[in-house]
Amino acid sequence: MPIYSGSVEGIELASQALMRGDAVALPTETVYGLAANALDAVACAKIFEIKGRPLIDPLIVHVLNWGQADSLACMPSDARLLADAFWPGPLTLVVRRKEVVPDIVTAGKPTVAIRMPRHPIFRLVLEKTGLPLAAPSANPFGYISPTTAQHVMDSLGSRIHIIIDGGCCDDGIESTILDLSHEVPTILRPGPVSREEIAAVLKCPVEMRVATKAAPQAQAQEAPGLLKEHYCPHTPFFLFEKECPSITEKGTVAVVYLNRPSQQQTELSKEATLFWLSESGDLKEVARNLFALLRKLDSLHLSAIYMQRPPQDGIGISINDRLSRAAARYR
Repeated sequence: MPIYSGSVEGIELASQALMRGDAVALPTETVYGLAANALDAVACAKIFEIKGRPLIDPLIVHVLNWGQADSLACMPSDARLLADAFWPGPLTLVVRRKEVVPDIVTAGKPTVAIRMPRHPIFRLVLEKTGLPLAAPSANPFGYISPTTAQHVMDSLGSRIHIIIDGGCCDDGIESTILDLSHEVPTILRPGPVSREEIAAVLKCPVEMRVATKAAPQAQAQEAPGLLKEHYCPHTPFFLFEKECPSITEKGTVAVVYLNRPSQQQTELSKEATLFWLSESGDLKEVARNLFALLRKLDSLHLSAIYMQRPPQDGIGISINDRLSRAAARYR
């Protein structure tokens, strides 16, 4: 078993592997990441090979501190304001790269995506290695993101030798990605840090962009997670906004509500097996549980999964982003 605890021994094993150019799976507060030395193009190539990730999809580089970020990119004053407010944490900044960053990390683009993670195990590994670490989600490209070490083991256990177990991820969805390389700050991928929170720090309008690319054969992406089809289960997956879905599939169907379903919802969905993401409908809890439940349901060989959309507000915007991409191939 390649799963190790976040003990001194586990951190030492992971650090040694990273320093000799291997890829290892590490926990973050968002999802588990498949990490490699961001300054080593050969090591980073292993990430793409293990995941089956297209080279047009750039990687996020994780740093220990501001000085390390500044050594990799031209960090504008807005980046410093945001780092002071949200780092360490789930905010990724797209900024102008320096020559030290290999092309494979940025998909050949002049920008690089950088964030400072909050998870203590990831930070200990950053400190131990002294390296910036490129780390996309530790799963096959396009599949549901992993939020536990077992998820990584289930998907990639035969391809990697070290997985560090840091428990369940606190946020459960990927970081917010903010592009600072142009005049107007623009959110490329919504996440745990909201548009309103960013605008309050910068004291200026912040734009939100939605992806239009439909396939990995498209041109190099500005940042990770922007392809229209992503986070996809193998089971046909549909979304609904009403009290209950209109079920058309035959066979065993799962219906997932945001909170415990009402008696009316239970009655209307009596042909399906019911699940819910939060007892009370708390959207932060919904986000935390989303990928884990979706992976569980995908393992049950169901005919279809129907999931209720949250309100398009706050963290609900980020959840809807993931759900829309996960359901894109079944529309």
